Amino acid sequence: MTVKEIIEILDCEVITAVQEQLDAEVSTMGASDMMSDILALSRPGMLVLTGHVSPQSVRTGVVTDLLGMIIVRGKQIPKETIDLAAKHGFLLLKTQMNMFTSCGKLYRAGCRGGDEA
Repeated sequence: MTVKEIIEILDCEVITAVQEQLDAEVSTMGASDMMSDILALSRPGMLVLTGHVSPQSVRTGVVTDLLGMIIVRGKQIPKETIDLAAKHGFLLLKTQMNMFTSCGKLYRAGCRGGDEA
């Protein structure tokens, strides 16, 4: 499944992205509001759903080589977080859906987590 397809499924707003990221195939997904979980369980190229909007979330994504993050629950993303994502060319999306609904819709569409991929 491509990032574009995920954007459509979750009705995401693109906050930061480059075209190659939008066309990228997503092989695994994850979901957590705990950056320690993301550090421990992430895989390069993974797309993660989170409600964590501080710049630290982007730093975590960059050091773990994530493809990007989807901010759930329509949370307001601070300017410094957006600026940091743009600086690093890090994919940042936002959906109004909550995490549970987002995970369910993506799973039903065929996305799998790191433990199933």
